[in-house]
Amino acid sequence: MQTSPDRHEYPAHWEADVVLRDGGTARIRPITVDDADRLVSFYEQVSDESKYYRFFAPYPRLSAKDVHRFTHHDFVDRVGLAATVGGEFIATVRYDRIGADGTPASAPADEAEVAFLVQDAHQGRGVASALLEHIGAVARERGIRRFAAEVLPANSKMIKVFTDAGYTQKRSFEDGVVRLEFDLEPTDRSLAVQYAREHRAEARSVQRLLAPGSVAVIGAGRTPGGVGRSVLGNIRDAGYSGRLYAVNKALPEGQKELDGVPAHRSVRDIDGPVDLAVVAVPAEHVPEVVTECGEHGVQGLVVVSAGYAESGPEGRERQRALVRHARTYGMRIIGPNAFGIINTSPRVRLNASLAPEVPRPGRIGLFAQSGAIGIALLSRLHRRGGGVTGVTGVSTFVSSGNRADVSGNDVLQYWYEDPDTDVVLMYLESIGNPRKFTRLARRTAAAKPLVVVQGARHGAAPQGHAVRATRLPHTTVSALLRQAGVIRVDTITELVDAGLLLARQPLPAGPRVAILGNSESLGLLTYDACLAEGLRPHPPQDLTTAASAADFHAALSRALADDRCDAVVVTAIPAVGEGSIGDAALAQALRSASAAAPAKPVLVVHVELGGLAEALSAAASTAPQAAAGTPSHTAPGPAPVEELLPTTEAPEGAHLIPAYPAAERAVRALGQAVTYAQWRRDAADPGKVPEYEDIDEKGAAALIDGLLARGQGLTLGTDDTCDLLGHYGVQVHRALPAPTPDAAAEAASALGYPVALKATAPHLRHRADLGGVRLDLADEDQLRRAYAELTEQFGAPEELRPVLQRMAPRGVDVVVRAVIDPAAGAVLSFGLAGAASQLLGDTAHRLIPVTDREATSLVRSIRTAPLLFGWRGSAPADTRALEELLLRVSRLVDDHPEVVAVTLEPVVVASHGLSVLGASLRLAPPPARDDLGPRTLPAY
Repeated sequence: MQTSPDRHEYPAHWEADVVLRDGGTARIRPITVDDADRLVSFYEQVSDESKYYRFFAPYPRLSAKDVHRFTHHDFVDRVGLAATVGGEFIATVRYDRIGADGTPASAPADEAEVAFLVQDAHQGRGVASALLEHIGAVARERGIRRFAAEVLPANSKMIKVFTDAGYTQKRSFEDGVVRLEFDLEPTDRSLAVQYAREHRAEARSVQRLLAPGSVAVIGAGRTPGGVGRSVLGNIRDAGYSGRLYAVNKALPEGQKELDGVPAHRSVRDIDGPVDLAVVAVPAEHVPEVVTECGEHGVQGLVVVSAGYAESGPEGRERQRALVRHARTYGMRIIGPNAFGIINTSPRVRLNASLAPEVPRPGRIGLFAQSGAIGIALLSRLHRRGGGVTGVTGVSTFVSSGNRADVSGNDVLQYWYEDPDTDVVLMYLESIGNPRKFTRLARRTAAAKPLVVVQGARHGAAPQGHAVRATRLPHTTVSALLRQAGVIRVDTITELVDAGLLLARQPLPAGPRVAILGNSESLGLLTYDACLAEGLRPHPPQDLTTAASAADFHAALSRALADDRCDAVVVTAIPAVGEGSIGDAALAQALRSASAAAPAKPVLVVHVELGGLAEALSAAASTAPQAAAGTPSHTAPGPAPVEELLPTTEAPEGAHLIPAYPAAERAVRALGQAVTYAQWRRDAADPGKVPEYEDIDEKGAAALIDGLLARGQGLTLGTDDTCDLLGHYGVQVHRALPAPTPDAAAEAASALGYPVALKATAPHLRHRADLGGVRLDLADEDQLRRAYAELTEQFGAPEELRPVLQRMAPRGVDVVVRAVIDPAAGAVLSFGLAGAASQLLGDTAHRLIPVTDREATSLVRSIRTAPLLFGWRGSAPADTRALEELLLRVSRLVDDHPEVVAVTLEPVVVASHGLSVLGASLRLAPPPARDDLGPRTLPAY
């Protein structure tokens, strides 16, 4: 630890775990005086060439003076960081603050020289890039705004680290040395580079877990049964393509096999690398296992052992220690308390889970934080009959348990570019980093459907999940996920229903739905369900119960050829009597007609048609479907092992159709697909954040700085609120206090009649329905009568706090709010004013910054939006002015993160223009934004 003469205490908040380019992890921390031996050992392992590049001359060893200089820092003007694996240095970086003449300096000098040294064995892993992000964040914290680096021209790797970082920079060449200078303020390009590196690293770290070349099951019992022995058998029985080992320290001396698998007493005894270890030993023995795995070079762990955060405070500390221990060796963890992982790729065939059967290979990626829900999902996707009939296939499955390390965010990074996954289904009980999840979800949803169901929506997250608190209600989080393109569903049944449709049917081009079938009643039920989901159904076509397979084929072909139709729902009930249609014949007819028009989705609603469900089973599968060249939003996948009856087996290349046992379920899945398809089209042109010439960003910043100088956080008074909003072109109607009738009359004279008299006491504020507002007071007599009525009804003026405002043009009252949530980020909310909207929860939300297109959709997304557009003959409100107001508030909060809360209530939107009648604003020091800082793994 740093000694007393240093100017600052050891900055523990600079410590961080990072994922490197190859998927391994490293620990970044400040260098202290205790690191002298580590520094010398590290330097001895660096090649002479790397030393030459660092010091511009042969430098075989560090002198005692060098060691002292490189380990003694004040953490302000001189800072050194090290990347460590296994407690040993693999790379270092330092900066020294300099003045304009290039000599050592202190603040207010805002430039520093920076230099790196990376051990040769770890070059190419992205260590220097990660260190640059972290040393840059440290420098900004210490008031340094610019880095300078001198590099030899031959040191192309280091030059590339600087030039690829995305900062605004300047390059010069003098005396045989390249001098680079760059500003440390994040830019759009530097953030894009950071996100791209984060994506590649995290995707690679998950890929190493899901496609290991060798696996060791540690804790495989000597007798049948038990968790470890079950996982070992499941891996073996799935035909795992890599090397498999059983490990149990209680094995007798000389025992070399267990269930036909090579067996060892310790992972250290294995001759060769182990990529993945499945840990199934009691929690108290896990630390010993982690040490052995780390020393053997294991890349990742799946910890199925229980007894961690799910068991209480003691277990939570044990879980934190487990993560710290594993990351020390560069290993990532799935779990603890995990159900396991599955990869059905024929190149891997890994079932490192407690599932006794491997799901059929397919194109669906499945993530579940709960083992029980994971079992239910695998079962529903695997089984035939009941629920959604048919067979589906899974590409990869991850059940993260307590998700102490690897989370849904990491797996999304992997699935985004996984060529074997076309649809992603996720069951989440908590979202540890909503801001990051929405960013990743938006990118993923632009390429492939992402369907999410959230558990624990109305209570705390499961005890085993350590997550940052969010003040946002579940409905708001759900709205933000939908904005990011996530298909939000409420149950695992809906999760599967939507997944089956999206896995093998094209996205609909619009909401127009044709309905045809052999039951008039079932057709009408489907029609009503379409209306309830906001679709535009055509009148059902009844083919009658006498319809043949040829009739179904002809009707479906006509519907698919109709340019006024975007999707078709086929309803079918059993036919009775001699010569009735057969299930296999009907299935073939539907598949044939659908294959001829592959651009439109087809769904089947069946009632107790077991044979038809079997015949259409391929429709719910993710096996190869149409012939080469058939357009689809997904790519063909590996062929599944079909188990269809000979009479109902789908021919090779048949178009696959999902079948549902109820009209409501089929239509709900179709409605979700329609909404998602529209989001995809809108996402192609997201709009822009407009510029307004009358916005005074610098003036607002100066005002905020002055106000914050009064304290750490404050709610602004009326004048300051109006002043700050005025810098962004938002004008608030003045409200003058009226503590007495005479004061009210004087205020009315100043404002001009007609006026409004309002009580602003907390229990009456914004509650016109309670009678605390008197409008359209045309003269002093009316004002004094209203004042007397108000005080007589509600109490003395001291309690009512009455104010007076000039009457605004009549219109629709709305509320605009913005808040910065510590987990989700800045959120803009909009709804109509009044108790009814509050009771119904009719409020829409968007993440800030809001684009012009998002502002337009925000206004139209509430259920009461028709009131703004001339409902029942009323005058339409000026929604363009309303959208501009939303955009201005969004800009204010985005430009100045110190503005942590804004409320405009009420805002009266008239036929021409609007009036902001009330406003409140809160300032506070800006909360930390991890999405703008350096890459780091969460530390819960």
